[in-house]
Amino acid sequence: MHWHAYQWLGAGADRGNEAERRPASPDFLTSLVPPMRTGDWLAKPASRIAATFHEVEQAVSWMAGEYGKVRGALLLPERIPLEERLIGARDLLPRGVDVQWGEWLHGVRFVTIGVICCPNRHVPHPCPTASSR
Repeated sequence: MHWHAYQWLGAGADRGNEAERRPASPDFLTSLVPPMRTGDWLAKPASRIAATFHEVEQAVSWMAGEYGKVRGALLLPERIPLEERLIGARDLLPRGVDVQWGEWLHGVRFVTIGVICCPNRHVPHPCPTASSR
């Protein structure tokens, strides 16, 4: 197993475009908005992958770094401390469970930071990159 990292930062209202967030939509592949199901990230073009990891600690470190970039812009006080998030990610990822964090930011923006298991137990999508197999 390996993990692909994905992120999105945009207008929170764009998340309401649910049709384009589903793989059956003709707009799914070109839409920048995150999919409704985490595993469906794997059906997006490989160019959407922010990074690929073969070690859990690398994936967790990436998530911590990306979260650190937006932490100061959180709309609400941190409900789940970063260290607790990282403990959860270290536990879940090796067991084949995707980890995705989503938070509202100032300016009515929303950020999604996710690490998706590949292969994925919840969706049948093939690995989006041949080099990661």
